[in-house]
Amino acid sequence: MNLKQLACSLVDSHKDELFALSDAIWKEPELGFEEFKAHQLLTDYLEKKGFVVERSYTGVKTAFRATFGSGRPNVCVICEYDALPDIGHACGHNLIAEAGVAAGLGLKAALESCQGGLKGRVTVLGTPAEEGGGGKVLLIENGAFDDVDVAMMVHPYPQNVMVPEYLATLRQIVTYTGKASHAAAFPWEGVNALDAAVTAYSSISVLRQQMKPSCRVHGVIKEGGVKPNIIPERAVMEYQIRAPTVCELDELEAKVRACFEAAAKSTGCQVRIESTSRPYSNLITNNTVAMLFAENMGGGIEWKASPVMGSTDMGNVSHLVPAIHPCFEIGRGEAVNHTRDFTALANRPEAHVQAVRFAKGMACTGIDLLATQGLLEKLKT
Repeated sequence: MNLKQLACSLVDSHKDELFALSDAIWKEPELGFEEFKAHQLLTDYLEKKGFVVERSYTGVKTAFRATFGSGRPNVCVICEYDALPDIGHACGHNLIAEAGVAAGLGLKAALESCQGGLKGRVTVLGTPAEEGGGGKVLLIENGAFDDVDVAMMVHPYPQNVMVPEYLATLRQIVTYTGKASHAAAFPWEGVNALDAAVTAYSSISVLRQQMKPSCRVHGVIKEGGVKPNIIPERAVMEYQIRAPTVCELDELEAKVRACFEAAAKSTGCQVRIESTSRPYSNLITNNTVAMLFAENMGGGIEWKASPVMGSTDMGNVSHLVPAIHPCFEIGRGEAVNHTRDFTALANRPEAHVQAVRFAKGMACTGIDLLATQGLLEKLKT
């Protein structure tokens, strides 16, 4: 039995335990930076399997690092486990956690066997709050990726995508402040903050006509007054801006900001624009690692070209180290991410089978990276 067969066999022998981990996370969804149960469940399991576990890694309460081996190269497989408000694991992060742990187990088995003199380290990194919280960005700032040579994760999706197009993004809260007055008796004494919000909303809608097809701007008005007979003195909007690259995001943000500021000027309001989360970079897929992964997955997979997708803090990781983020199909297109139907799909038995299958692909790719002399140096050139 060669190293890859050994890793895959080990993963298969643990599939019931892996399914149980994913199921437990799915049944108790937790929001970003509040994933305390998932954190304990995953760290306890990895520790039991012989990993050296660091809980609340780098001071982030629900992050963790689990390692086996020593020195370099250091192959990192990533877990996510946060859910969405109200609709639970509608992005299937329970499956991402399952796949990350499974890949870690497979790589650990290969390192333990010492066949072929395999040396290096495997890291299973638990990264909280992908859904807008920027957990990986915070971990980057704290140095969690300083000794990582390559990073991999997989993500459930309606189809199989080897090189997904994830956009750079930022989120902003825009607050307009005006002056309240009686809307019937003394409307001229008021300064209407809701008018400013509506004007900005309309201006951005017009701006979309001149935006590149791969750019996205979407937002909501969260506050717009308290009663119809009071001129609204406060209005609050939340917007998300996305573009294919960080540079294009900066250009688009400047145009959107001009819409916000022009609306304030035209209505006589004051405006405050604040970032609500750490910006996400676009995803850069390392082609060499992607080719290795595709080879290790073997035949029988219909890879689809990537549509414009959402955004992920794995993008920030990919600007720092060679990385891949393939998507695996669950549900045969029955539902799309961030819907209640996708939540249901994320705990079907066939979804677990797919997560384990792609985990074995990561484990085998990790073995290639550890065993092939000079390969990691090639990735960084």
